[in-house]
Amino acid sequence: MGKQLGIDLGTSKTMIYLKKQGIILCTPSVVAVERKSHSVVAVGEKASRMLGKTPGSILTLKPLCGGVISDYEATSLMLNRLFRDIGAYSLFNRPSVTVSVPYIANEVEKRALEDAVIDAGASSVSLIPQPAAAAIGAGLRINSPSGSMLVNIGAGTTETAIISMGGIACSRVLPIAGDDLDRAIVRYIKSNYRILIGEVTAEAIKRRIGSAHPSVSRGYLEVSGRNLVTGLTATVKVSSTEIRNAIMEPIAIILAAIKSTLENAPPELAADIYDFGILLTGGSAVLGGLDRMISENMGVRVIVSKNPFDNVCMGIGRAVENPEKYASFISGH
Repeated sequence: MGKQLGIDLGTSKTMIYLKKQGIILCTPSVVAVERKSHSVVAVGEKASRMLGKTPGSILTLKPLCGGVISDYEATSLMLNRLFRDIGAYSLFNRPSVTVSVPYIANEVEKRALEDAVIDAGASSVSLIPQPAAAAIGAGLRINSPSGSMLVNIGAGTTETAIISMGGIACSRVLPIAGDDLDRAIVRYIKSNYRILIGEVTAEAIKRRIGSAHPSVSRGYLEVSGRNLVTGLTATVKVSSTEIRNAIMEPIAIILAAIKSTLENAPPELAADIYDFGILLTGGSAVLGGLDRMISENMGVRVIVSKNPFDNVCMGIGRAVENPEKYASFISGH
């Protein structure tokens, strides 16, 4: 019998859950492919280290954008290699896979995901909405008549959802998330210091000294990049306050999406949210002061999940372990 896998196929990271074992893989969603033969050179961490450094004969790709497939072939090649690496695929042994998908993904996007996973070597594919998986993984009372609200801020998308009675009452997906904060930092450094940095460096800056609220200050950080005037390497010292100002525009858009979800919720569920608060999850949930910024703007208590990075994958895993309990969220072929 083939292995049963749960996959959080994210814009930034791919995580794989193996039934009865837990999360067995967390790796960047990157694949390096030989341009002529289309053979896989590397995937995951090794491929990520090759970004921007490969010769013309090798393409290094991020095959997902905004939580959905942007390069079908690269996604299939990446997953096939990952299946082989974890021992889940052989000629006579194909895994069954449950994979997360944005709640508002259209039928074409869902079909592309299913086909890519099948082409990668899976025997069957089931889909589960990302906000539902995140809620299950975070331990929210998804079958309770009381409404629970979750905000999942990943790398490519921000999803807001209100869940009640085993279903998603209302949801919104926004193509603004952690990657947009990184790009805002790149633009700020370029505009104010005439120094060009990459998004990998920008993400490191965000994690080291980034914040969303004035009460959280993380000092200064020296940043190296290419001087756009001289073309030489240059170093500049930037402050936590500067980085906060740099990322305020995408954060304001995320705040507006959260407010819109609350405004469009049924009155009884909205009252539950104001009583119990909002759960913040996803990789960008750990940005300093983001919970306080949302709380002050919404007038609602905001709690950061204990394990925001792996809530989606753990939720998929729980659905794999107990499909009958979470059948209302799972669809498959």
